[in-house]
Amino acid sequence: MMVLFRILSWLPLWLLHGIGWGLGWLVFALSPTYRRRFVANVRQAGQDWRHCRVAVGQAGRLVAETPRLWFGRPAKVIWDGAQHIEQALAQGRGIVFLTPHLGSFEITAQAYAARFGARQPITVLFRPSRQPRLRALVASARTRPGLLAAPTTLAGVKQLIKSLRLGQSVGLLPDQVPPQGLGVWAPFFGRDAYTMTLSARLAQQTDAAVLLAWGERLSWGRGYTVHVQPLGTELPSDPQAAATVINQAMERVIASCPRQYLWGYARYKQPRQEKL
Repeated sequence: MMVLFRILSWLPLWLLHGIGWGLGWLVFALSPTYRRRFVANVRQAGQDWRHCRVAVGQAGRLVAETPRLWFGRPAKVIWDGAQHIEQALAQGRGIVFLTPHLGSFEITAQAYAARFGARQPITVLFRPSRQPRLRALVASARTRPGLLAAPTTLAGVKQLIKSLRLGQSVGLLPDQVPPQGLGVWAPFFGRDAYTMTLSARLAQQTDAAVLLAWGERLSWGRGYTVHVQPLGTELPSDPQAAATVINQAMERVIASCPRQYLWGYARYKQPRQEKL
């Protein structure tokens, strides 16, 4: 697996994105379950299918670009809203970055680490693979100067809290379905979805700034634009109300570029029975 990833990492980004586009449509054609969920989520969000069908190929590009982002030379990044990061760092505050399953969520943390990591590193939360070989691969790929990875365990959460209290940054995907007992049911595009409470708790317990961030995939392998904007409102103390505010923020970000959202993600699934 490592050898294959290393080989693919040498390919130009435009070629990987071309391969990924075909891969995305192949999976869409061969998997009725994935296809039904994809279309249902688009309709649930009130989006036009003719406009969002581009996201089928974008989902494949997300997979195909991974070897390059993990092991290849750095991709070109354009910043939109970096001043919000500068402001939080100048205040000595930690930052909680909230990134939906939109565009390239790998590039957001990497871009931050490359530009700001020497001043304040970022720790990203990830779910370790159940396969030992893949677990080691992912851990090595996501750890680099200015960028640390924390698993979805109690130790990982403690690592995030410690980082924020040191004035550092953390990154989470708040539209990821957490295990049973670690979330609340809150509306997401008009339908209740099990939503993590961790992101709000991290910000409230550490007085960290909350910023929305996502990486827009540019055409023809030209790189990415990392968009950053403030949450724009205080998070309520009530967990369900806070989750609702975060879901609404995710809706706004997704609506800004629905063609790159991962509509095939099972956002409305039941949470798994697992302890953090």
